[in-house]
Amino acid sequence: MASLLGMATLSATAQIPQKVESFHINQVRLTGSAFKHAEEMDIQYLMAINPDRLLAPYLKEAGLTPKAENYTNWENTGLDGHIGGHYVSALSYMYAATGNEEIKRRLDYMLSELKRCQDEDGYLSGVPNGRQTWKEIKEGNIRASGFGLNDRWVPLYNIHKIYAGLRDAYLQAGSKDAKEMLIKLTDWMICLVEGLSDAQMQDMLRSEHGGLNETFADVAAITGDERYLKLAHKFSHQHVLQPLLKGEDRLTGMHANTQIPKVIGYKRMADLEGNTDWSEAARYFWETVVDRRSISIGGNSVREHFHPDTDFSSMLTSEQGPETCNTYNMLRLTKMLYQTSGDTHYMDFYERAMYNHILSTINPIQGGFVYFTPMRSGHYRVYSQPQTSFWCCVGSGMENHARYGEMIYAHKDANLYVNLFIPSTLQWEGTTIEQQTGFPDEEATTLIITPKKSKQEFTLNIRVPEWLKADEMTISVNGESQPVSVKEGYATISRTWKKGDKVNVGLPMHLHVMGLPDGSANYSIMYGPIVLGASLGKQDQDGMYADDSRGGHIAGGPRLPLQDMPVIVGEKDEIISNIQKVNNQPLTFKLDNVYPTRYEGMTLRPFYTLHECRYMVYWPLISKEELAARQERLAREEQERQALDAITTDKVICGEQQPESDHFVKMEQSHAGDDEGTHWRETRGWFSYQMKTHGQVPTKVRLLYHPDNRRDARIYVNDTEIGTITNQGSVAELEIPTDLRSQEVLTIKVSKGERNITPHIYEVRLVK
Repeated sequence: MASLLGMATLSATAQIPQKVESFHINQVRLTGSAFKHAEEMDIQYLMAINPDRLLAPYLKEAGLTPKAENYTNWENTGLDGHIGGHYVSALSYMYAATGNEEIKRRLDYMLSELKRCQDEDGYLSGVPNGRQTWKEIKEGNIRASGFGLNDRWVPLYNIHKIYAGLRDAYLQAGSKDAKEMLIKLTDWMICLVEGLSDAQMQDMLRSEHGGLNETFADVAAITGDERYLKLAHKFSHQHVLQPLLKGEDRLTGMHANTQIPKVIGYKRMADLEGNTDWSEAARYFWETVVDRRSISIGGNSVREHFHPDTDFSSMLTSEQGPETCNTYNMLRLTKMLYQTSGDTHYMDFYERAMYNHILSTINPIQGGFVYFTPMRSGHYRVYSQPQTSFWCCVGSGMENHARYGEMIYAHKDANLYVNLFIPSTLQWEGTTIEQQTGFPDEEATTLIITPKKSKQEFTLNIRVPEWLKADEMTISVNGESQPVSVKEGYATISRTWKKGDKVNVGLPMHLHVMGLPDGSANYSIMYGPIVLGASLGKQDQDGMYADDSRGGHIAGGPRLPLQDMPVIVGEKDEIISNIQKVNNQPLTFKLDNVYPTRYEGMTLRPFYTLHECRYMVYWPLISKEELAARQERLAREEQERQALDAITTDKVICGEQQPESDHFVKMEQSHAGDDEGTHWRETRGWFSYQMKTHGQVPTKVRLLYHPDNRRDARIYVNDTEIGTITNQGSVAELEIPTDLRSQEVLTIKVSKGERNITPHIYEVRLVK
């Protein structure tokens, strides 16, 4: 199966060679573990979805009669069809990972129906009224912004999902129909953009477009046709690439997951063309995000955006912490960088992010996927439901838990690499490797080797993780202790193996702490690669199982006061001494010297095991002298936040993609940016939001903005002007006309004033 991604006529000599090759996922089978359970829960979720409802947008756009109505949520409010592409990818990976025939039948049905939709002219997408959008683009009429293109919600991002789905159906499940459909759809795209100039293409790429450059490069690799590599270049966004080539971090304020797929594409193209500069740009991006912008669980961003790397305070206060899609894509990039470098540092991150973020994002009891994983102490997560929730992180979530087998092992020539300590069985050219382990509950793993012949010579390479003290690692073969020889991050054993050879590996773990990249005194507690967390109760988890509302993926219940959350009192080098292991309970610890005193002796467990609860992952560390002043400051700030939230019926954070999309933003001559991580929108024309009163009676529109004596704005409610914003102050509260207050939805419009450009508008609220 791995040979499907051949190079045909593309020059193999120009490529960046792989130092290590991962196995095709169909060569690995998971056995009993939390990962196997997640895989099984994912299968249940996949089979609970009605494929005809996912197919409806495609059938409608093809002029065919759908067999069922669209699903709701994002699937009938502008991003129609995007989950269908993810679903094809997830089914393809799950079939490869398990051989489940029911999954294969579902995949075949999806592909057969999609083929019906494409047969007329090669076009295939669920973008609502997409043909009109593509016609405008072909004619050079391009109206792009970060979250839209020609009055559609990110249609390029949407269509990328079906490109990726068809690619995965071919590469992972071997579908020849999918290959044919993929090539036809790529030919359609060549025809669409062939008349556009480079400037027009770059203007269009301001709109989120997923990883189209990667998939077009993959088509080039599959077919050997250089035309598709040229198309990949056309779809490579230079605004992001050029700073990376110079080693410049300009990510602050950017929508995080818009950028990561672009970089995956740069790396894929670099590998095919031997372009070491582009490969280095991808490495620099990875290093910047992982080392300077990520937290202990491996996730990054707040409210979907990269905040300043010198200030992680919003990470600890927002209910919209790291987004699952970001880590999904960072792991894909990590895999590519690992394969061309062989550097185990990539696998260290992969392991940490997979255990602590990805595994934590599926509910092991009820099923369902997580969008945001808040790092705000005392907050909680929201889980999707198969019939209501169709967010991006549901799409990537379906894939995540089908892909656990792809990086456990790797190989190169006569070298076998064991990278992850997960119960599984590998088939390697007739040789079977069985890994038996209870890791991380058990600090060891066992490898049982069955060669394809009576004997076989190869080198076994076992990763020495960064959390392991190399001199404490132990290895024995058939009960005989072996010297631990470490080379390039691996303990190596070269010998002639015979049937039943058993390798026992000791992997002692230790407690350690991990701070935030900004150097602030906030610490996550870890045991080996495992992030430990604490449950803080199950109260008031409003909307824990999501409905189909546009904001249903956000944990919008009460935010517990931060001044009431636990803090560790003392010094950093004393933290570990305050933690004691609980006897006869694997990976369970008690934490002492905590304030308030009611938390003394609080229980710590692996974060990925904590579900359907409020939790804590980061502990502030303060001295006894700082304690009183901190509590007073936090109480004051929290009281102000809660007082404002209590009178708010709806709000929009301006310039942030999802809040604006959720409020059906419209605009003319407007663009967005950020002031040191605080997002804004300005306009030389106007922009508007549809805001809800939620059965309450708001009396004012409250705007937060940056005062500037060169700028002003007029504010309207349902086309009635209610006031202006000037240089006086940074908050404006304008009265809503009495006759409009009882309406369920109000259109709030911000328009240029006499000075022809508005201030930076940060936030719009309806308040009582």
